[in-house]
Amino acid sequence: MFYQYLDGENWRHIYIVGDLHGCRRMLDEQLISQRFDPQQDLLISVGDLIDRGPDSRGCLALLDQPWFRCVRGNHEEMALAALKGADRAEHQLWQLNGGDWFYQLRGSQCIEARHALMRCRELPLVLHLVSDGKIMVIAHADYPASHYAWGQEVNPRDLVWSRERINQLQRGIGEVISGADDFWFGHTPLERPVHAFNQHYIDTGAVFGNTLTLVQVQ
Repeated sequence: MFYQYLDGENWRHIYIVGDLHGCRRMLDEQLISQRFDPQQDLLISVGDLIDRGPDSRGCLALLDQPWFRCVRGNHEEMALAALKGADRAEHQLWQLNGGDWFYQLRGSQCIEARHALMRCRELPLVLHLVSDGKIMVIAHADYPASHYAWGQEVNPRDLVWSRERINQLQRGIGEVISGADDFWFGHTPLERPVHAFNQHYIDTGAVFGNTLTLVQVQ
C-alpha cells in the first residue's frame, strides 16, 4: 500500500503528531489537553511509533484504534527487515537503533509485539488528506519530487529515509512542492518545528527529552 486517501469530512478535528518512539504517555497527555474525542476526531502519525522510548508496545497498540492513521517510518522498516529473515546484520541494525526492547520480550508479549509489527507492512508510505478543499500530504521523511500527484511513482526509500530536503532547508535553500498545499514530515529530530515553503517538519525529539509536537490541521 503506497498511497492512502483520507477525506477530512469524516472527522470533526484532525491532528498530526511527530515521531512517537515509544512515548505513549506524552501523547496521551497531549490528547487529553486538546480534549481529543475518539468518537469524532482523527490522529495522524508521521511514523516511527517504536524504538528508543519506554513504551513501543503501547504505541503499536494505536494501530488497533479506529481514530488513528499512520505512515510507515524508517524504524518500522528496520523492524520489518529484521523480522523477515535471519540476516544477523538486519537484527543488529535494528538493535543499535533502539530495537532492543523487542529482544527483551518473552512469551505472549513477544508474539503479540511481532504480530503488531507485521501489521506495519500494511501501513501506507503516503497519506493524502483532503480538508476544506486543501490537499495535505503526510510522509515520514520526504516527498522526493518537485511536484506531487496522487499515485505518482517516487523512490520509496527516500519517502522513509531521505534528509536531503531538510538539510537544504536548514541552509536556507528550498522550494515549494507543487501539486498539494502542505506536506508534513517527521524523521529528523529538531529543537522546534521547521515550517518552510509548504513543508512542515514536526519531529521535535520527544524521546530525547524535548516536547512532542501535536498540530491541529482541521
